[in-house]
Amino acid sequence: MPTFPWQQNSPIPSAGVAGNKALQPGDTIAVVGASGNVGKLVALRLSDTYKVNGIVRDATSIKPFFEDRIKSGSVKIFEANLLDEMNDPGNEGLDCPASLLAPLQNANAVIICTGTTAFPTKAWTKSGEEEVSKDVIKALFDNSFNIKNSIASLDEQGLNTPNNIDAKSNEFIAKAWNAACKVAQKRIIMLSSIGVQRREQMPFPVLNTCGVLDAKAAGEKAIQDSAKESGYSYTIIRPGQLFGGPYDNNYYLGTLFQLDKDVATQDVVVGEGDLLLGDTLRSTLAEVTAQICEGDCARDIDFAVVNEKGDSPTIELLQERLQSL
Repeated sequence: MPTFPWQQNSPIPSAGVAGNKALQPGDTIAVVGASGNVGKLVALRLSDTYKVNGIVRDATSIKPFFEDRIKSGSVKIFEANLLDEMNDPGNEGLDCPASLLAPLQNANAVIICTGTTAFPTKAWTKSGEEEVSKDVIKALFDNSFNIKNSIASLDEQGLNTPNNIDAKSNEFIAKAWNAACKVAQKRIIMLSSIGVQRREQMPFPVLNTCGVLDAKAAGEKAIQDSAKESGYSYTIIRPGQLFGGPYDNNYYLGTLFQLDKDVATQDVVVGEGDLLLGDTLRSTLAEVTAQICEGDCARDIDFAVVNEKGDSPTIELLQERLQSL
């Protein structure tokens, strides 16, 4: 069995002591985007060990998923629309808007699970349910079909574009956490994408047509810079194209690997940097995220994770692979 930080024989420094970056049971983790298909699994799994502050745009639809955890007090849900907060004139001069104070002020760690589609879809609209085609066509005409300028005009409209979601919002949440936090800041984790460091290599230029990999690269840098300046750890996790799910159950599973027990591609491969190719199960991504917190590993690095044919690894084997990073 792997030895977790809180199982060590030597005493662990109390919160706030310099150099103590290991998350401990009962610490609070803010999960940004806890209503997404990955975010809700991350929040669910982390609530086995930690207290979770889930930050979502609309709490109505996600509360039933966390019903048992909310009742037990291991999960709390907070509403905040990051784009609205960034563009609200009333927040000018504020490092942290009021809607983020409560979920961030007692958070020892932050995990960013937000993201949008690489190409224009309903996900780009403010509600996530409207058609975006008219906005895209107008932007193309207004900018003489220059894609870069057209995307920039959609950014300015405050839509859920890659630049707004994967770059600006990430920098915004890090800044807000630094301003609001009143406890020991230990770690910030961003779920990114493979290809960020290979944007010029096929097939990634196609994926990056609308700038999604450029935006994620900017978001990664903002997270790394914030961690370095403020003295806490960071981790960038790069999954491949996500598959599996969505999931609606909220019972205790032990590990999230059990969610996809009928899938033939469950073995987990991790590699430092951005060298792997492949797809990633959402359940695997969420479990890996939880394991690096519980095992206090993969700090201050970026790494990729994909699934290959085979059974899911044991937790002991997964910990060995993560520790090897």
